[in-house]
Amino acid sequence: MIEILNPTLLARARTTGAVVADILQTLKGRSTVGTNLLDIDRWAKEMIAGAGASSCYVDYAPSFGRGPFGHYICTAVNDAVLHGRPHDYTLADGDLLTLDLAVSKGGIAADAAISFLVGTEKPPESVAMIDATERALAAGISAAGPGARIGDISHAIGTVLSEAGYPVNTEFGGHGIGSTMHQDPHVPNTGRPGRGYTLRPGLLLALEPWVMADTARLVTDADGWTLRSATGCRTAHTEHTIAVTDDGAEILTLPK
Repeated sequence: MIEILNPTLLARARTTGAVVADILQTLKGRSTVGTNLLDIDRWAKEMIAGAGASSCYVDYAPSFGRGPFGHYICTAVNDAVLHGRPHDYTLADGDLLTLDLAVSKGGIAADAAISFLVGTEKPPESVAMIDATERALAAGISAAGPGARIGDISHAIGTVLSEAGYPVNTEFGGHGIGSTMHQDPHVPNTGRPGRGYTLRPGLLLALEPWVMADTARLVTDADGWTLRSATGCRTAHTEHTIAVTDDGAEILTLPK
């Protein structure tokens, strides 16, 4: 299903996007050395409720997961990259943490992710990997406009990631979003320009470049959800929800 939002629903999407952005930035500020991932999940639950929103994750049970996710945010540390299920782990100095959050408010969902280093230790290779995903996301957003195609976005993202030296996995990528969190069209993180669905004003997309330092192969953790790099290398993941407009792309989950 591909949804095209009218101006009323697009206004709601802006509200939801602002909620996601605000929660993620607050959680980033609270995620310090000694913070437990389960505390982050609890804070996310409280802030989602306080914003009058609902979680897109807690009851989510797709074919690629094992039963309902059961938590309010994805927390991926170091070699974990996607669908990181919060568990009893205390953050250490230099950990690379990804927070991925999707909520719904007013019947419209928004989805975003941030990767950052905890504490004062800043390994250069981790800094570079996070930067590559952020630059790839910016390139993808720049390629999104009315009349462009999904392949144009995928090509822009993949070019940045490949030129930075990272293997690109196409099993998971960006996606349409609207009244539900995951919709068509699928947006791979590499592709050929001029191919795929033609973008129209009112389309919402969640674009999410993610990489693993030295592999494109994923393994699933024993929890049935968390996806990790097959080699144990570090990973990074950045995501924004955007709206295609007459003028290009509007980022709905940009922090204030």
